[in-house]
Amino acid sequence: MKKIELINPFNKKKLFIKKNFLQDDNGNKFKIVNKIPRILKNSYTSNFGFQWNKFRKTQIFNKNNNINEIRFFKETKWAIKDLSNNNILEVGCGAGRFSSVVLNKSNAMLYSIDSSNAVDASKINNLKYIKNGKFKLFQADIYNLPFPNKVFDKIFCFGVLQHTPNSFKAVDCLLEKLKKGGEMVIDFYPYKNFLTKIHAKYIFRNITKHVSYEKLYKLISKNIEIVHLLYKILDKSGLHFLTRFLPICDIKNTIPKNISKKLLRKWIVLDTLDMFAPVYDNPIKISEMVNYLKKKKCEVIFSGYVKYSNMEAAVIKIKK
Repeated sequence: MKKIELINPFNKKKLFIKKNFLQDDNGNKFKIVNKIPRILKNSYTSNFGFQWNKFRKTQIFNKNNNINEIRFFKETKWAIKDLSNNNILEVGCGAGRFSSVVLNKSNAMLYSIDSSNAVDASKINNLKYIKNGKFKLFQADIYNLPFPNKVFDKIFCFGVLQHTPNSFKAVDCLLEKLKKGGEMVIDFYPYKNFLTKIHAKYIFRNITKHVSYEKLYKLISKNIEIVHLLYKILDKSGLHFLTRFLPICDIKNTIPKNISKKLLRKWIVLDTLDMFAPVYDNPIKISEMVNYLKKKKCEVIFSGYVKYSNMEAAVIKIKK
């Protein structure tokens, strides 16, 4: 695997390491904090840094119960051998739940970015792979990726596009970094029909996204038991449809079964915070994204819903 050089995404010049920062030939500098390069100018995703550092271990599983591994391989339809000797880009690593899968299961070189300081949580969760050189971690923006074009064999981007200002522009930026013949897998919140936005998330978000993350976290945590009780009453009464109007995540369809009560509570708070805190939440029509990718001369290998355990994801896999 050829090592991928870093570039200043704002002028395309090569970046060099200078003690605790990166610098290009023009003297532009980017800090290296906690041994992670921070190659961005600003970020609209600080809420994710807050949540993933607070819930660093919540979605990390052991070898005997690894829903992350199941989801990764079901969505990508990659075999372990397909990852070998590849340079892979992960965009939106969060706390590194899927980074761990790639790093544990293959000898691939994984370059992983997140535009928030969630990268600090991912570093702790995957430290041994940073030490052995398999894992390269950066705080960077999907619209300004610090890599040359056409250098990655594979790219995956899970749960990110709906949280960007323009998901189609974001996809353009990913495609630029993919080699000809390379494969990319994306998943996102789908827009199914007009009911998609008739939901507590979109009713309350205009207010909650302006509340400080700490206050919002405390509000959710303080009231989660009573809202969870109402959720269970509606669900057991055959009125699950009405749970969409409760300010709580869809526990039945988005959280793994058979986890401890303690972990379940943490996951509910995490996913509910994830509903209300992001600046952007724009569900995407699968058909519209497929048509857009075809216009970009991509071969669409798969598009649709992938089921894993009691959950499902809207997924598109392409070949460039």
